[in-house]
Amino acid sequence: MHRMAPHLKILCAFGFVIAVVITPREAFWAFGIYVAGIVVVASLARLRPTFLITRLVVIVPFVLAAATFPFLEGGVEWHGLSAEGLWDFWNVAAKASLGALGSIMLASTTEAPDIVRGLETLHVPRVLTSIMGFMIRYLDVITGEMARMRIAMRSRGYQPRWLGELGSLGKGVGSLFVRSFERGERVYRAMASRGFTGTMPAEVVAAPTRSMLLGALVVPLAAIAVAAIAIGVS
Repeated sequence: MHRMAPHLKILCAFGFVIAVVITPREAFWAFGIYVAGIVVVASLARLRPTFLITRLVVIVPFVLAAATFPFLEGGVEWHGLSAEGLWDFWNVAAKASLGALGSIMLASTTEAPDIVRGLETLHVPRVLTSIMGFMIRYLDVITGEMARMRIAMRSRGYQPRWLGELGSLGKGVGSLFVRSFERGERVYRAMASRGFTGTMPAEVVAAPTRSMLLGALVVPLAAIAVAAIAIGVS
């Protein structure tokens, strides 16, 4: 998993997500197979269950929003709740969780610059990949600037526990935005003076081996086959 070519892992994750999305919500057995597949791949990649579960927090807002469906939708009721709303809640929660797990496993086994290079290999427009690359590289700069500003604010008596300090926090965020924008301008001028024309130089990517191709095809093809069977049964 860690040594596989980045563009193959991207295709693998994309195919898995597509299969999950098109699976009928009534096919509980299909979702069980998807979970079993994730467990197997996570074991091969040596990813701990706690590592994956803790990162599912990002989908909690969507699941909480979907939890209102049984109370808002009408139709046939089951114990005072909308049956159709319960189905919709299950559909959103299950598919969001599986899709998020696939994305987390991709991000956990692939460095961010490698994901950008994989997208370039898949012929994603260079403008988009260049923006992604700059964002990844510049995120560390902004994070470091934020840490220095926080230390400076605390040394001057800033107490974030009190609502009265929100004004100082707002001024700090505004200052961070201005300083980041100015630094971005300086970085761009430095790159332009060195011959930057709008796109980063293309890197030579080694051709994937046959074993990599076969390993990358197993997961999406199996998931699509399960989804096709579930659609046919339903």
